[in-house]
Amino acid sequence: MSNHTQEVRPVVVERDEQLYAYVRGSVRMDAFALIADRLPELINWLAGNGAEFAGAPFFRFNTIDMEGESVVEAGMPVVSAPEPEGDIGLAVLPPGRYATVTHVGHPDQLAGVVTAMHEWAGREGLEWDMTVVDGVEHWACRTETYKTDPRVEPDMSKWEIELAFRLAD
Repeated sequence: MSNHTQEVRPVVVERDEQLYAYVRGSVRMDAFALIADRLPELINWLAGNGAEFAGAPFFRFNTIDMEGESVVEAGMPVVSAPEPEGDIGLAVLPPGRYATVTHVGHPDQLAGVVTAMHEWAGREGLEWDMTVVDGVEHWACRTETYKTDPRVEPDMSKWEIELAFRLAD
């Protein structure tokens, strides 16, 4: 008997706000590379401008529309950042309580992890800091952090990816 939902054990953590630099795009989930491929460019620009990194790169999902386009930011946490230029912006991840889970494996498996997180939250009686308008999810803060450097570990099946979904207060 196969169980399609992955076993996840999220942890609820309290996070402080975090400054980050980003490039934002509107993409279909099947064309996610359009935004993902901007990450090295962002990191190189920050490094070239003397920014001090404060963590691993991530994607922030502002809206999720599985049928259409989702608004996603490729982001990099920074201690401080230079004046943004072009389509690079600066923002802050909001403080608050987050449900987090770390997945080790290929990013293609994340859909199952997300489903399991939703089921877990339902069982725990927790609500996301998210609203749905016309079938589109609008998230206060939902991130996917890539803790593995692909230059060090090119095998995507060994990547460590942390999901963090902000909980409603």
